[in-house]
Amino acid sequence: MSNLFQITQWDESPYLENSDGSKKSLAKITQQYQGEIEGSSELTYLMSYQTASSALFVGFEVITGTINGKSGSITLQHTGKFEKGVASSEFTFVANSGTDELSTLTGTGTFTSGEAGQASYSLNLTE
Repeated sequence: MSNLFQITQWDESPYLENSDGSKKSLAKITQQYQGEIEGSSELTYLMSYQTASSALFVGFEVITGTINGKSGSITLQHTGKFEKGVASSEFTFVANSGTDELSTLTGTGTFTSGEAGQASYSLNLTE
């Protein structure tokens, strides 16, 4: 099985818009995971659009479910970009943010978006 997630909801609200098309916005997102991660997440991004088709973003994501068969929740910290229709991010598991069987999980990962709100991800985990 591939490591994929599907965006299930995207609610983005600009809080600063400029006449040249650049803007700042807050995005609240929900996602459904399959693969090494099985479960759902809630994610909040702060986004800085330099143009309508180019942005940088940072955010926190709380995943609830199982990771490699261990259950609980954990927080990821994202740093990413949106360019030429593709979103990508590097993320880190936030130390001491895990619950239950994920309480000691640490690691890093990446994702790259595909089409129709689906993206592939990879993990590099340590415990």
